[in-house]
Amino acid sequence: MSTVKDEADDGPLDVHGEEGGAGEKPLVEDESDQAQEDGFPTLNLGHSNGIEEEDNSIAAGLEGFRGNGRQAQDSGSEDSVQIQATHPDLGRPSSADESVSIPDDTPSVHGSLVSSPRRGDRQLSYGQSPTPSLRPFDRRFQARVSPSPFGSPRASSPAFLNAHSRQSSANHALPDVGDAETPQAPWEVVRWTKLRKMTGEAFSEVGKRKFGRPTCIAIAASIALGTSKGIILVFDYNQNLKSIIGPGTKAVESGSVTSISISADHSTIASGHASGSIFTWEVVRSAKPFLHIPPVDRSKTPDIDGHTLDAAILHIGFLGMRHTALTSADDKGMAFSHLASRGMGMVARSVKSTRILGRYPDKTSTAIRQKKPSSVLSFSPLPLGNAEHGTDPMGLVAMLTPFLLVIVSTTPIAQTQFKASRPKEVAAHGAMSAALAWFPSVKLKMTNAATSEASSRVKLIYCWSNILTVLEIAEVEPSANGGKEEPPSLQFKPRSRWKAEEAIVGVQWLGRSVLAVLTITQQLIILEDPLMVLTDSSDLIQKHIYHADLFSPQLNQLVDQLEDEEVAAMHGVVADAFYMSFRAYKGRLFLLGYNELTFGTLSNWADRLLALMEEGSYIGAIQLATSYHSGESNKVAVGLPEDDDLRHRLVEEKLTEMISASLEYAFGQKKEAVGRRTNRQLLEELAASCIKACISIKDMDFLFEDVYAWYSDADVEDIFLETLEPYIDDDAITIIPPTVIKDLVGHYTSRGLNKRLEEMICHLDSQTMDIDQITTLCKKNRLYDALLYVWNQALSDYTTVLSDLLGLAEQQYNSQSDVDPSARETELTSASKVFPYLSYILTGRIYPTGKDMSDDSSTLAKAEIYQFFFSGNSKEVQEIPRSPKPGSNASFPNLRKILDFDALSFLSMLNEAFEDNFLNGPKERIADKTPGQLTDEQKFGLSVNRQWVVSILLEVMTPPNYESDDIIYLDMFIARSLPKFPQFILLPGHVLHRVLVGLCQYPNDDVADDCQLSVEYLLSMYQPPDLALLIPLIAKARFYRVLKSIYKAEKQYAELLKTCFEDYNNPDAIFQCISDCARPGAGLSDRQINDVRNVIVDHAYDLVATDVTKAASTIDDFAPDLHGIMLDTLDEDDAVQYKYLQMVLEPPTPKTGTDRPILSQRVFIERYVRLLCNYNVSHISEYIDHLKTGDLRLEEVLPSLESSGAIDAAVVLLAREGKVREGIDRLTQHLITLQSALFGLLDAANHSPDAANTTETGRDLISSIQKFARVGVWLCQRQVKVVRHTKPSLSRARSARTMNDALSEDEELWLDLIDAVVAVTKNVTEVLERHERQAEANGDDSEQLTSDPAPLDSSSIKTDLRTIVQETFTALLTSTSAPHGQNAPRTDVSFLRILRAFLNRASLSSPSLSNLRAVLGAIFSAYSYEESLLSLANQLLDKDLFVHVTEADTLRRRGWRPLGQLCEVCSQRVWGPGAGGYIWEAWQQGNEERAIRPRNHSGNTASRSSSRDGHSKGKAVTRRDEDSAIIEPDRGLSREATQEGNKGAIIIFSCRHMFHRVCLENTQDREIIAGDEGQAKRTSGSDLLCPLCT
Repeated sequence: MSTVKDEADDGPLDVHGEEGGAGEKPLVEDESDQAQEDGFPTLNLGHSNGIEEEDNSIAAGLEGFRGNGRQAQDSGSEDSVQIQATHPDLGRPSSADESVSIPDDTPSVHGSLVSSPRRGDRQLSYGQSPTPSLRPFDRRFQARVSPSPFGSPRASSPAFLNAHSRQSSANHALPDVGDAETPQAPWEVVRWTKLRKMTGEAFSEVGKRKFGRPTCIAIAASIALGTSKGIILVFDYNQNLKSIIGPGTKAVESGSVTSISISADHSTIASGHASGSIFTWEVVRSAKPFLHIPPVDRSKTPDIDGHTLDAAILHIGFLGMRHTALTSADDKGMAFSHLASRGMGMVARSVKSTRILGRYPDKTSTAIRQKKPSSVLSFSPLPLGNAEHGTDPMGLVAMLTPFLLVIVSTTPIAQTQFKASRPKEVAAHGAMSAALAWFPSVKLKMTNAATSEASSRVKLIYCWSNILTVLEIAEVEPSANGGKEEPPSLQFKPRSRWKAEEAIVGVQWLGRSVLAVLTITQQLIILEDPLMVLTDSSDLIQKHIYHADLFSPQLNQLVDQLEDEEVAAMHGVVADAFYMSFRAYKGRLFLLGYNELTFGTLSNWADRLLALMEEGSYIGAIQLATSYHSGESNKVAVGLPEDDDLRHRLVEEKLTEMISASLEYAFGQKKEAVGRRTNRQLLEELAASCIKACISIKDMDFLFEDVYAWYSDADVEDIFLETLEPYIDDDAITIIPPTVIKDLVGHYTSRGLNKRLEEMICHLDSQTMDIDQITTLCKKNRLYDALLYVWNQALSDYTTVLSDLLGLAEQQYNSQSDVDPSARETELTSASKVFPYLSYILTGRIYPTGKDMSDDSSTLAKAEIYQFFFSGNSKEVQEIPRSPKPGSNASFPNLRKILDFDALSFLSMLNEAFEDNFLNGPKERIADKTPGQLTDEQKFGLSVNRQWVVSILLEVMTPPNYESDDIIYLDMFIARSLPKFPQFILLPGHVLHRVLVGLCQYPNDDVADDCQLSVEYLLSMYQPPDLALLIPLIAKARFYRVLKSIYKAEKQYAELLKTCFEDYNNPDAIFQCISDCARPGAGLSDRQINDVRNVIVDHAYDLVATDVTKAASTIDDFAPDLHGIMLDTLDEDDAVQYKYLQMVLEPPTPKTGTDRPILSQRVFIERYVRLLCNYNVSHISEYIDHLKTGDLRLEEVLPSLESSGAIDAAVVLLAREGKVREGIDRLTQHLITLQSALFGLLDAANHSPDAANTTETGRDLISSIQKFARVGVWLCQRQVKVVRHTKPSLSRARSARTMNDALSEDEELWLDLIDAVVAVTKNVTEVLERHERQAEANGDDSEQLTSDPAPLDSSSIKTDLRTIVQETFTALLTSTSAPHGQNAPRTDVSFLRILRAFLNRASLSSPSLSNLRAVLGAIFSAYSYEESLLSLANQLLDKDLFVHVTEADTLRRRGWRPLGQLCEVCSQRVWGPGAGGYIWEAWQQGNEERAIRPRNHSGNTASRSSSRDGHSKGKAVTRRDEDSAIIEPDRGLSREATQEGNKGAIIIFSCRHMFHRVCLENTQDREIIAGDEGQAKRTSGSDLLCPLCT
């Protein structure tokens, strides 16, 4: 296969004007501006379009930079090819469509920083014991110098690259053009050049009159312009007009050129016209068309596929390399593939068109849903790349409609390969737009590491509105059974998606990984694939890009429909088309404007750096170049190769030159202003940029020999050194020359920054340091962290500095009291570093950075440490002084020193070191690896294990040398280590017994919890033989958790419960213990249960005092008979008794099946009711309602109820005991009491200073009256029910009573209640009216009355009281007027009798009934109003019910659902898919007739009902018992229509069989001929029967 080369015939494109002026240069220069296809674009620090402008004001150092930049292009153009050539290569072209380019094929490998946890970062979690304590063995030592953080302060990037910049690669949104504060980059994103010569030919007034206005453009080896007069202008790359195609042919009669395309070999041009015609032209023989595909007149030739008349060809393209294979799409939403045959002699070429998308507009649709309008918004066939791919012979075509993306293969047959619907993320109410572009398969310089492919995959970029998606097409391996002729199988995978802020109208590939996106506001966005990162953006509004409204005439109706529907893809406007004027070819963009033609290229990396340097932003240039070198910034979009080595070689040299030029500019010309604050800030930024750049290029020699030299010569080295600090702390710089270290040390020590200096030293490579200088410095300034680090790393000595620290601790411990306390504190702080140091080394970490040591170094370091402490004379001495002097014969002197200093910290460190596997056994691997190189001390250290360490500690830490305060920590250490390492530590029983006893005899309470935890550890694997004898000792130590474990294991539940009572820190354990004993499966014996009960009785008060609710619940479950004892202990605390009984008698979860004695329950209930009177009066009635008869004694609780005011509860209890009369008397008496209280409130209302409190009290009194009135109603109604069930039922004659008979007992109850309620209402009303009259009589105080409202609303009170009376009378009336059945008993209550007795009593008690008349009149008028409302509501309900029933019956009578879709006689489809469009039309016609039918149906209801026994007339549906049918009358169908398949009306019977009426009549006609006269009679009219069911 040949390489991809796009060549032209007539030389390079000349950008000179018509006059050949020198102001412009060619688009492509032979020397420096070669189009890159197989490699990255050329690199030129000058302008690559040939425009070279020198700025003499720039520093002299920049001249060499520019000159060297011009030479950089040669290093990256070894695989480049020029656009111009002399002969076209017809072997395999590179591009088949102007919408796709063949850019570089370098692999798109986007590097990223590896973000992984550091080895030294450890996060350890440890178990927690049940109670808080000191936890001396749970802590982990940490050094002050922590591991390096992931990030450190860095100099900010240039302002134009910040997050708010238009060029920010992290910003996916469109830039805010109106943001004045957003700094702009000094370079142009795209360098545009106007093609003046071509513009003069095509856009001049002469050109427009002669050729027409340009309407579309195609770019390949030539530039073709289509015009509005149907003419095509072809230019070469020198802007010479090579050919004028179309004049004198049918093309000029076919309307304007609406689409244009150039073939793959650049020899043929295809054009689509507004009339629907398609022409192809050979460029060298353009006098007549090579091929003409005219539109099709569907009215004359309906069987021929093709574009219809006046359907504008919006899209056109060649398929593959063939000149005779085309695809096209029109504005009606139809697309076709065209294949022309070869013509021979006089035989013209024939063209076969195949429809691949859309439907003809004149085709009648029989579907129920009408077809929505559509159009092809974007269209492109897949061009050929320079690498073979399975898609090459398939002729793929991608099309975008308003609804779908469709990819169709045209060879060998048209077949849909992929479909995708519009994304849900499409913005609502936006612009309807679409765009797509292919990128073919190209060869890769390096095999893709991820896919192991030597060529890239085919990619399709497509956009709907503001959503852009990248679709990858890959070949699927053919199956083993597939034949050679089997077409390839493709896999379509949407890979990336990007969302813009506005609709996208155009998209083009500028490279294999670079996308150009044009938005509806003519913003150009550059995206980098596959990360979909916005790298650049530019405003093209001044370019006046040509666009046309091509789709709105077809799609406006669709937009209106979408506005009405609830769909996520709603749009408000159809965007104009830009695809015909926005093209890309070989990394260049071509724009067809309204008045000019321009092209542009992306500014490359060298152009951008030069622009920054020329502007004077040398710091920004260095930072940008550093980002290019490291790959942090976009690479492909600026012309850098993706291969790291190639990119580094290109950028490194220029980066060092920029740094040198910047330093010379900053220091060489500004020495006099270096010390100023503004310049100091600039120097700090310059230093940070230079340091970061040198780190990126890994050139520390240049950093310290050149960059630092400039700062040192200018006496501002402090700026450089302080800027260097964060990079050292980040481990980005680990090697510094000794001279710089000397300056670094001098600067930081002079400013007192020793701690920061120490941190930096700990991050540097010790192999490059001056050891004497560093050690002297560290000792002088007490930088022991740095001293330990340097000594360990440089000399691999881990004990020398350790000895110094222990000596320092010993000196401070033995020092006299006259030592300065601050100095003593400083020395002790330094000495305490020994413990984190040992912790790090013995766990394999470098101190103090925390990084992991190598295995060999770690092993030898541990061996040296263990030998340092645990070797020596192990013989016992009688008495060793606590702090032996140097030279004494005490065994293990170093161990004794550190134990004397801080035994707790040392043992805590050993607890951490014991977790390391170094102590598991001998290290044969190290010994074998380094035979003869290990010293005796190292060999001894390698043999140390946990057993040896513990044995030495037991030997050394003995009294009287060490006090119990220190020995207790050894006991804790052994007790904790033994269960964790039982296979490595073996101790005799007497030693463990001594440890256990020592833990129980702890010296102070601060370590009590830790000792108990240690005992738990120890007893988990050690079982002492005399445990029973140790229990008193454990109990004395208050190790309750240990005691509980022992008693639980021994099943001593009584002792266990006693221990729980003694353990005040865990009170919940008491209830858990009792619950465990009460569990059915606990298996306690009677004796054990009695012992537990005795413990509970002995600690009854403690149990209740712990938690009264839990105690009540627990005792109720375990021993309910102990409730009395519990309550007796609380005899003096009523509040606790109340909570206790509340939990027992009213638990949150009710209990069932209790067997406690009734007598004890009654006592508790009575006590609880009495307590409720004190603590919750409002709950008494609710509680009593749930009690049963006999649950309490009335005489025991009645006094408490009355004293607390719970009269309603007392009345309920009296009624329950049968004392109804006494209850009603108490109720009426209480109502009188409430009346008196209300009187007093009314009298004092006008004089009360607290009006709000008076109002609230009045409302409470009215509410109480209402409540007690309702209690009285309940009492009377209950008595009526009791009388009804107890008295025998009498006949109506015997039960009738006269008005003069005496009232019965239940009637007397009603009478008393009504009398009391009415009396209260009447009396209060009189008082209110009297107050009102008095207020009116005081005319002098009218102003005060109006300004000070009365605290009580008299009208509201009267209304509430009358409402109470009305409710009482309503209840009485309900009880007396209830309906009675024939056998139902009749009550003796009579409303009239009670009312008469009430009036008689009222007349005796009061001579005047005026007030009573007013009250009763308002009540009975309310009854009359309610009666009218009920009557009206009943009428409305009856009418509504009749309407709904009528509608339901009408819907039910409309028809039945048939069993199938076929006629039972002819077996033809009657309804459903394929039945024909006439059914739908008939159904619509029927609906219209029913809608306009005269509304005389309701007037004929009587006539229809009168003829219900006969047959109905007209269209009414006739139903019979089983064979009724629904008949649709014939709508004038002729027999010819019936013969064509439309058999007219359909009949459906109630049995759900369905027939054509014609078929049913023919069947019954045959039955008539057979002599069935009865059937003949029944078939007349609409009286039809189902033949299958009769």
